[in-house]
Amino acid sequence: MTTAVLRHAQPLLTIRAPVIAGLATAGLFSLVIAGVALFGEADTAPPAARGGFEPVTLPQQTAEAGHDGLRNDHGADERPIRFLEPEDHADASLAGVRDGFGGSPNSASAAGHAAPSAPGGSDPADAEARHAASTGQANPNALRAAPVAGLTEPGPGGLLPVIGPDGTRPSRAYARPFHGDPAAPTIAIVVGGMGLNRTVTQAAIDELPPEVALSFAPYTEDLQAWIDRARAAGHEVLIEAPMEPFDYPNNDPGPHTLLADGAAEENGRRLAWLLSRTTGYFGVTNYLGARFSASQDALRQVFDTLEQRGVAFLHDGAGRRSTIEAAANATDIEYAIADRILDEDPSPASIDERLLALEALAIQNGAALGTGFAYPATVEQVRDWAANLDMRGYQLAPPSAVMARRRLEARLAAESQPETPPPSAAAPRRTASAEDHAPAASSGHH
Repeated sequence: MTTAVLRHAQPLLTIRAPVIAGLATAGLFSLVIAGVALFGEADTAPPAARGGFEPVTLPQQTAEAGHDGLRNDHGADERPIRFLEPEDHADASLAGVRDGFGGSPNSASAAGHAAPSAPGGSDPADAEARHAASTGQANPNALRAAPVAGLTEPGPGGLLPVIGPDGTRPSRAYARPFHGDPAAPTIAIVVGGMGLNRTVTQAAIDELPPEVALSFAPYTEDLQAWIDRARAAGHEVLIEAPMEPFDYPNNDPGPHTLLADGAAEENGRRLAWLLSRTTGYFGVTNYLGARFSASQDALRQVFDTLEQRGVAFLHDGAGRRSTIEAAANATDIEYAIADRILDEDPSPASIDERLLALEALAIQNGAALGTGFAYPATVEQVRDWAANLDMRGYQLAPPSAVMARRRLEARLAAESQPETPPPSAAAPRRTASAEDHAPAASSGHH
């Protein structure tokens, strides 16, 4: 009986053996996968990051005298996070978080270079910008490094500009070269108040076309570094001279303000301090100064000094043009008066209207010059307006080029005027006679 049962079961075992072996193999493989998923390999560890963090106190940004309202709009309680270096230096760490206001990291960079500090609302140029300013290799628009040899002498606050032994003038050496079409309507723009708000200043340097000039407040910390950075981006620069307004001292432009009734010696001392604050500027422009600009004697003293040092002067247009022109012509200084102030109303719509007015003046007169202040809206509107200016038939030029053009036009106009004969060669004047007082002849009709 047993033999018969085994004989009948033998075919069944022969058929099911491969199936059973396959199922066993699959089960073992599943157990291996489950083990790896749960416990991992011996030489594998989950990623981990270590390091603490602490709040960073940003340097307080303040507006200088006479420049109210130029403060960063971030809240005083905002405290960005900086990631600290782990105790184990072999571990990777985050180099830092940008503060969002000046574009520089708050901590050392991954390469180990310390980020520049920004005291008093100014952001000094970093090594890359300084290199570009000194070599002109980083940006094809970069202007030559300042100072130029032979164009300076020691002054009370630094280097004073002088005309070089070969006659080179700082107004030419530091100007941006321009090779435009003399027949095309030309527009030049200066944006002033640079250096007081680092965010707006950096935006102007980076975003405005290199033909747009920038004028810097003399109270800017790290002023030379800012000017180096601007010139490395191709912008010609001016230095602002604070001048007395009508409501002085209630409206005080700041220390070293030039006064309309100030003694010539004292104004000269103040001007020397202003001019020696930095180098690399082609000209001086006014900051405020409605009362000062109304005094031809005070203006002439300043223009005499600037002309002797080879520095140009650009007035923002908020003054008596006749007085400024008379003082400038008496000293033969290179000068210009702006045709329009772009942002007396700093709204975008108003700025756009003033820019359109400049276009109309450029068509009418061949060239037009506008000035603006370091408002964010001014920088943005000028940037957008200039983006397709050439497609509308205009060309953007540095202010120094418009100044040179106007100077040439004035000289040609003067040369075209007929010469007035000297008094000795003038025709003799007829003297009055009795005939002049005789009654008129009668017509014969009564």
